[in-house]
Amino acid sequence: MERFYLIVGHVGRLELLVPQGVRLVQLRIKEQPDAEIRRQIARARDVCAVYGTQLVVNDHWQAALGLGCDFVHLGQEDLDSADIQALRRAGVRYGLSTHDAAERERALALEPAYIALGPVYPTRLKQMKWEPQGLDRVSRWKAAAGTVPLVAIGGLTPERSADVFAAGADSAAVVTDIQTAPDPEARTRDWIAACRI
Repeated sequence: MERFYLIVGHVGRLELLVPQGVRLVQLRIKEQPDAEIRRQIARARDVCAVYGTQLVVNDHWQAALGLGCDFVHLGQEDLDSADIQALRRAGVRYGLSTHDAAERERALALEPAYIALGPVYPTRLKQMKWEPQGLDRVSRWKAAAGTVPLVAIGGLTPERSADVFAAGADSAAVVTDIQTAPDPEARTRDWIAACRI
């Protein structure tokens, strides 16, 4: 699994940053009409195809399925309504969010392509009902996940990446650090370089 996992909230940001060398990107669209969601997913699919980048569609698994995308990310609440069997039949891989041991076990039972743990550090992106998980929990999650890749998310910076990988994470998912950077393109390149070490 790619060590650097970019997460963007709009296809326009994806178009700007994927050409910097991004190989794994999640499109996380919130509160948009269905037609706009489908437009953005289709555009992201096409851009990623050009650059050889793996697109992961957050939440909107039905649209992803209909538009021929092959990877989705689901939160725990999405698991209550997602048709995992339909995704499997279509060959669509899925990553799953986890925050506590019960969620982790539920996720691992579904044989995901990866599980995500967060927030590892305090995050500014959104109010979370979970306290920062910390590096010790990253290590425990990796031990429990075994061969299933572990994605760390929440409050990550290039300077913290070495510690996160040393704790056992296979991939670092990044939202705010790039979203709030004065030069998102340069910050993306910084992240790609940090994840090569």
